Amino acid sequence: MAALETLIEALRRLPGVGQKSAQRMAYHLLQHDREGAQVLSRALAGAASDIGHCERCHTFSEAALCPICADEQRDARLLCVVETPADQAALERTGSFRGYYFVLLGRVSPLDGIGARQIGAEQLLARAQDGRVEEVILATSFTAEGEATAHVLGEALRSRQLRSTRLARGVPVGSELEYVDLGTIAHALVDRR
Repeated sequence: MAALETLIEALRRLPGVGQKSAQRMAYHLLQHDREGAQVLSRALAGAASDIGHCERCHTFSEAALCPICADEQRDARLLCVVETPADQAALERTGSFRGYYFVLLGRVSPLDGIGARQIGAEQLLARAQDGRVEEVILATSFTAEGEATAHVLGEALRSRQLRSTRLARGVPVGSELEYVDLGTIAHALVDRR
């Protein structure tokens, strides 16, 4: 059954999906939800053909400019740099940021041969020097690669006399201190206000 094996292998391409999970999904779709399989097939085909990247910020978009970049009511003085479109979506869901974004589509990873050039640093610097941006917020993750990315970009921005800030980090809202990891507590103490 080549078609079934092809489906299972396609499902395994998803993050966190192993052989058994892919098999369960494939069998479920074929045995219990053929209509859902058709909907999923059409949605994937449509997304793959219709969704590209915004030419200004690089997030996912069906048009040349995404709705955020096309919104002239946003604060052009603020530019928030994120690693992925998913990171941008998470920040946007907070409703607390009204500036624009720049999506790197990756992060610096010297071990993988990914440097500032590969993640679009030159485009970011050009965007940040457009005469309207006053602050670049580096909202990369707090992993080793995210920290390296923020450092490299921060240095490049400072060398051009551009103001950059970094997301604060600290104890999560609603958490009990005894269950928070030691690194987070240490950073919260250093970055206290």
